[in-house]
Amino acid sequence: MNRNKTDYYEIDLLRLAGALWKKLWLIVLVTLLCGALAGILVNMIYAFSTVTLCADHTVYGMALNIFAPALASFIYRVYFGTGSDLKQITTMSSVAIPGLKDIPVLGPLLFDQSPMVYLTFLLVLFTAIFFGKTRAGLSYKSVGEHPQAAATLGIPVVGVKYLACVICGALSGIGGAYLTTCYSSTYTDGIVAGRGFIALAAVIFGRWNGGGILLACLFFGFCDALQIRLQVSGIAIPYQFFQMIPYVATVVVLTLIGARQAGPKANGKPYRREQR
Repeated sequence: MNRNKTDYYEIDLLRLAGALWKKLWLIVLVTLLCGALAGILVNMIYAFSTVTLCADHTVYGMALNIFAPALASFIYRVYFGTGSDLKQITTMSSVAIPGLKDIPVLGPLLFDQSPMVYLTFLLVLFTAIFFGKTRAGLSYKSVGEHPQAAATLGIPVVGVKYLACVICGALSGIGGAYLTTCYSSTYTDGIVAGRGFIALAAVIFGRWNGGGILLACLFFGFCDALQIRLQVSGIAIPYQFFQMIPYVATVVVLTLIGARQAGPKANGKPYRREQR
């Protein structure tokens, strides 16, 4: 009789654990969707200003770079107050891929990660196929290279630019959500810490190619992990010098290759229908 009761208790605990696991994943999914939606809404300001009004891309990009963190800080203070206590959340757990995780060195680094990392690998594969093998992808690229020529072929340049801003905003928002669902269990002001500029440097370093950008991100990620390791190594050097490593690496990379990698020819240039 006692054995039967124990079995029932174990079954109830398993059911409870399963329900809590599903609830956790639902919360994480909602968080990522909210991050994507927030990124889209903010980026629509940029899209309207640069695509519809043909304003300067750099000026509005810098303005949004100041506005977005301030807005996030304001919303956080409205909902959670101005106290010094940090709100703790449960981060997304890693999912190991059987077999691949046992590969020496690379296995734990690449195949014992959160689902967000695997989503990144799939996106790299998707972009390689889409932009290199499909007509829609080539049309998409033509808008970035020569929008006037693309318009003569019947490609809706303005629509493609708005679609690009929607996708960019969603991915940027998901990238920001990653910081509080996978990277850190707390939100603090300035948690992004200039990583957006590092992402831009990774695009340039990767030559606007999905595979190259992935390798560039791995390099900058290595620099970030290195500075964390050095901070706890006990070396008698102020930790601020270690925190500089990813940003110094960014400056060095841009200095060495930035001038030779111009990117899409129409990058940062306003498109006017009447201009030929």
